[in-house]
Amino acid sequence: MSLYSEYLEEIATRKSELGLHPKPIDSADLLSEIIAQIRDTENEHREDSLNFFIYNTLPGTTSAAGVKAAFLKEIILGEAEVAEITPEFAFELLSHMKGGPSVEVLLDLALSDDAQLAKPAAEVLKTQVFLYEADTERLDTAYKAGNAIAKDILESYARADFFTELPDIDEEIQVVTYIAAEGDISTDLLSPGNQAHSRSDRELHGQCMITPEAQAEIKALQAQHPAAKVMLIAEKGTMGVGSSRMSGVNNVALWAGKQASPYVPFVNIAPVVAGTNGISPIFLTTVGVTGGIGIDLKNWVKKLDADGNTVKDENGDAVLEQAYSVDTGTVLTINTKEKKLYNGTQELADVSSAFTPQKVEFMKAGGSYAVVFGKKLQNFAAQALGIEAPLVFAPSKEISHPDQGLTAVEKIFNKNAVGVATEEALHAGSDVRVKVNIVGSQDTTGLMTSQELESMAATVISPSVDGAYQSGCHTASVWDKKAQVNIPKLMAFMNKFGLITARDPKGVYHAMTDVIHKVLNDLTVDDWSIIIGGDSHTRMSKGVAFGADSGTVALALATGEATMPIPESVKVTFKGEMKSYMDFRDVVHATQAQMLKQFGDNVFQGRVIEVHIGTLLADQAFTFTDWTAEMKAKASICISEDETLIESLEIAKSRIQIMIDKGMDNEAATLQGLIDLANARINDIRSGANPALAPDENAEYFAELVVDLDEIAEPMIADPDVNNEDVSKRYTHDTIRPISYYGGTKKIDLGFVGSCMVHKGDMKIIAQMLRNIEAANGSVEFKAPLVIAPPTYNIVDELKAEGDWDVLTKYAGFQFDDTNPKEAARTSYDNVMYLERPGCNLCMGNQEKAEKGDTVMATSTRLFQGRVVEDSDEKKGESLLSSTPVVVLSTVLGRTPTIEEYKAAVDGIVLTDFAPPTEDMTVEASPIKIVNG
Repeated sequence: MSLYSEYLEEIATRKSELGLHPKPIDSADLLSEIIAQIRDTENEHREDSLNFFIYNTLPGTTSAAGVKAAFLKEIILGEAEVAEITPEFAFELLSHMKGGPSVEVLLDLALSDDAQLAKPAAEVLKTQVFLYEADTERLDTAYKAGNAIAKDILESYARADFFTELPDIDEEIQVVTYIAAEGDISTDLLSPGNQAHSRSDRELHGQCMITPEAQAEIKALQAQHPAAKVMLIAEKGTMGVGSSRMSGVNNVALWAGKQASPYVPFVNIAPVVAGTNGISPIFLTTVGVTGGIGIDLKNWVKKLDADGNTVKDENGDAVLEQAYSVDTGTVLTINTKEKKLYNGTQELADVSSAFTPQKVEFMKAGGSYAVVFGKKLQNFAAQALGIEAPLVFAPSKEISHPDQGLTAVEKIFNKNAVGVATEEALHAGSDVRVKVNIVGSQDTTGLMTSQELESMAATVISPSVDGAYQSGCHTASVWDKKAQVNIPKLMAFMNKFGLITARDPKGVYHAMTDVIHKVLNDLTVDDWSIIIGGDSHTRMSKGVAFGADSGTVALALATGEATMPIPESVKVTFKGEMKSYMDFRDVVHATQAQMLKQFGDNVFQGRVIEVHIGTLLADQAFTFTDWTAEMKAKASICISEDETLIESLEIAKSRIQIMIDKGMDNEAATLQGLIDLANARINDIRSGANPALAPDENAEYFAELVVDLDEIAEPMIADPDVNNEDVSKRYTHDTIRPISYYGGTKKIDLGFVGSCMVHKGDMKIIAQMLRNIEAANGSVEFKAPLVIAPPTYNIVDELKAEGDWDVLTKYAGFQFDDTNPKEAARTSYDNVMYLERPGCNLCMGNQEKAEKGDTVMATSTRLFQGRVVEDSDEKKGESLLSSTPVVVLSTVLGRTPTIEEYKAAVDGIVLTDFAPPTEDMTVEASPIKIVNG
C-alpha cells in the first residue's frame, strides 16, 4: 500500500470516528508521492493532492517543507509546470513557509544571475525574519562581493521593513464575553493533562478544551456576533494558573482566535483572554507568543464599610462586590489607543498593562517570535552595512535607581543581560534580554516544542546554552501505545538537536524517567544562572528558573536567550525554632498561610520570592522553590551560605558524573562542561572572588515577610475545599489547614508520595516509619493504598546501597519492572503499597489517576479539579496536599491522623533539619555592574 493510500485511510478514520479534517503533512515521503500525483495531470487524486500540497503541509524545517520548497523552486524556474500554481503563487506559498528550506530557496533565487527572478525573490525575503547564521552569512558574503540585490535586502532588514510595513493593530476591538469558569482557571481546563498525547495534533487536541458544550457555546457566540472576538474569562479568579501550557493557548486560539496563514491548518493566533485577577505570568507569556491579548478585568473588588475598612465574611475572607458585569454574551470594546475597556460609552477599566509597547509589537507581528528574530535580523543587517540600526522597535524600558541596591534576581538579570544601552545597574520593571544558561523540555509538551523549533526553522541548539535536557518523566508511569509512538520520536529529534535526552535513540544507555525538575536542579551548577523549562514547576534552588510554554522553551533552545521584565521581589526570612516533629513541607505551607494572614492579598503573585534558606541543601531547599509555583510566584531564589552552596554543587557534580558514566553525554561533552563550570564556581566561592549570591543590604522589595517557625505547631494541609459555597474559592492552594482541623476522622482513600516535591529524605522517612510501625505492631497493614514514586533512579540506587530499598520492597504489593513496564494505566487499587517507576505518576494525571471520587492525601503539587482524581457521580474527588509522614500515616490509618498519632509516628525520625540563618545574608552594594556576561 502506498503512503498516500494509508493517508486516505487515516483521513477516513479521522472523519468517521472523530469528525476531524485530514492531519497536516510533515512527511517528505508522503508529500513526494503527492507531488508525483500533481505532476500527472491525468491522476485521479490530482485535485486532492493539490489541496494537500497547498493547504495542508506543515512549514518550517519539517521534511515535508523541504520537499515543498524544492518543488516550488522548480515551478519558479520553469522546470515544472503546474497550471494551478503560477510562479507568482509559488512565491506567495514560499512566503508562508517561515524559514529553513524556503529561505534557502529564496536566497538561491535572489542571489542568482537571473534578474527577473532575483527581484521578486528579494521582495519575499524582505518579509521573512526566521534567518539563521547560514542564511545571514550568505547575504553578508554576497553583499561584500558587490551584489546589489543583497545590499537591497540588507538595507530593508536594517529598516525593519518586515515589521514597519505590517498594518497596525485595530484601534477598537470588539469582544463578546464568555465566562469559562468561576474562580482560578487552571490550564488543565483548557488542555487536560490526560490528553497530553494529542497536543501536537492541534485539531484533535482542540476537542478537549473545557467541554463540548462550551465549544458549542463559543461557536454560537461567534455566529451571533460576527464582528466581535470571543473573550474567555476567569470570573472571580486568575486565568491560566498551574501548568505552563502552550497547548492551552493554542486551544483557546483554535476556538476563539484567527488563522495565522491560509496555507497552514489549525495554527491560530491572537486570542483574547481575561481574568478578574488577571492572567498568570506563565500563561501571559504564552499569550504573547501568539500575539494575543490578556486583560486584567478587576471587575470584582473588596467591599468596604462606611469607614473604608474591608468587609469580611464569617471565615475572615474579604467580601467581594461586582464593579461591573462581564456575564457571558456581554459585548465590550477594547480601545487599544486609550487602553481602556468600554461597555458602549461607559468606561469599565484601565487595561494599559495589556498594551505595553512590547505587547503591542507582538500583536502587530502576529507573535513574539517574529519580534525576537526581527530584532536580531535588524541588528545583523545594520552591522553588515556598517550603520547604526534605526530605532524601530519600542526601546527596552531601563529603570535604574541611584543609590539603591540590587535584589538577588536583579543581580542575576544584570549579569546575564545582553544588548543593554545603559551602564547603570537595572532594577525591577526593566525590560531585559538575558542569556539562558539551562533549558529543560518535558515529554508531554516536547512534541510541541519540536514543532515550534521546526516552525522557526531551527536545526541545532544555540552554542551559548550551557546545558539542555529532554525528560521522559511525565510519561513514565505507563508505556502505552501512545507513549511508544510519541516518545522515541521526540527523543530522536531532541538528541539530534543537541539536548541530553532521558532516552537514548540508539538504545545504549538505560532509559531514565527521572523527574525533570530534579535533573535540572542538578544540571544548574551556578547560582547566577537563568533556567527556562517547559513546566510551571521549573523552580531551581540554585539560580533563578522560570516555567515556560513550549514555544518559549523552543526560543531559548534556538537563540540561547529570553526576554522579560525584571520581576519585583518579596523577601522571605524566618525566625523562631522549627519543632523536631515538623517537616519542611509544613514550613512551606505555613509560609503561604502567614503571608495571606499578614497581607490579605497574595503579594507573591507574579513576583520572585527571595527566600533566605542559609544552610538548607539544594534538594531540601527545592521543596520551597517548587511550591512557589502554587503560590503563583513568577520564580523563587534561594539565598544560601557559601559552604552550603559548595556542598550542593558537589552533590550536583556527582550526579552529573553518574549521567556521564551511564553514557548520556553527547559529542559536545555538555555534561562534562557542566562539571567544569561547577568546579570553576566552587573555586570562585572558596577564593572569595565571587561568594554565594546574596542581595545588597540596601535592596528594595515589594514586600518582606518574616515566617514565624514558632507558630507552626502541627502539620499543615493544603485543602482544595471542594464544597466551599463560593465556587471561586474551590481548588485554590490558599486554603491551608492544620491537621487538627480534621479531628482524626476524615477518610482517606489513597495516599501518594512522589512528584518533584519529594527527595531522597522522603524515601528514607517512609522506610523508617515502616520500621517503627513493624516494631510496634509486629507488621504493617495499610487501610488505604499508598503509591510511591521515587523522583530519580539515582535515589533508588542510593536507597538500595543504604538498605532502605529493602524495607520498601518488603511491604510493596507492586514493584516497577523496567524490563516489563506497565502498558495500561491502573484503574483500581488494593490496600497495599505500590512502588512505582521514578517519574511524575499521579501528580501529572495524564496516565495514572486515583479512583473517581477518592479523597487523596498526597505530597503532590496539584489539587486542581480532575488532575489527580476525577469526580464520581456520587462524590467530588479531592486531593489534599501534605508532608510525607502525614501521607504515610493517613494510609496506615485510612484517615487523617490526630496530632498525637502523628507525633508518635515520627518520634525518633529525623525530618528536615532547618534553622533560620544566624546572620543577615545580605552584602554591601557593589558599585560595579556586571552586564553582558
